[in-house]
Amino acid sequence: MKKEFGLVLLALFFLSLNAITGAYAVEGEKEQAPVGTSSVDKPMNLLKEEMDVSGDGKPDSIEINGIPYEEGSSFLKEINLEITGSNGKNYKAELDSGFDPELKFVDLNHDGIQDMYIAIPTGSSGGIANHFLYTLKDFTLTDIGVPDPLMITSGFQDGYKAIMTIDNTGQTYNFNLISRKKDYDRLGLYVSGKLNEPRELMVDPYSSLKPSIVKDKLFGLKGVQQISGAYHADGIAFVESKWIFENGKWTLLDTKVIERSKKAKKSK
Repeated sequence: MKKEFGLVLLALFFLSLNAITGAYAVEGEKEQAPVGTSSVDKPMNLLKEEMDVSGDGKPDSIEINGIPYEEGSSFLKEINLEITGSNGKNYKAELDSGFDPELKFVDLNHDGIQDMYIAIPTGSSGGIANHFLYTLKDFTLTDIGVPDPLMITSGFQDGYKAIMTIDNTGQTYNFNLISRKKDYDRLGLYVSGKLNEPRELMVDPYSSLKPSIVKDKLFGLKGVQQISGAYHADGIAFVESKWIFENGKWTLLDTKVIERSKKAKKSK
């Protein structure tokens, strides 16, 4: 009886020893590879430039760094603007996710100092991108921002027609879409030439917003927005807008509608 009892105790001892050893092994693994971290989470340098963006006449170091969504992915889940100023201090701004950021230096607020203009394609249809504008004047990182896309009210009308009004200017345009009758009937958008139900056109944000000379040899921004019909590939027109930064804000200078069918008419 005593012998059997001793064997039971010995077995329990070895079981406990194995459990303790296993616990330490697991703990060691946690210390070596913390949950939720990987080499993918390490920022990678995408762009690096030297430019005086503070206005002191000395070059500052400007970088754009990003973290891929997953190993081998070209989509960046995090993108940051990081600057090391000539004063030795670091500055950082978080940008939106996307693909292949672009960086341009241009004085868009007309203070004599180069601003940092960044475009980040979203990868969505229509070539839509997000845009950012920063200044480091006097070593203060400031988000100047870009102009909002034009506000556009639109809708299909009976007889395979459509109407669009640029709310910013009050300009109205009419579109003759009779050439798309077969497609629209197939989709059920029209029945015997009558609109099946009220429906707006598809108005994109900027597919392009680029620095350009817009007034008196001054740089501003030129934007392009696509207007589509029943689906995104059903392009109807492009709307261009020109903007200039004045008195601390963006001012709309001009708009232009470039119709795809060449049958759009501006209402007087």
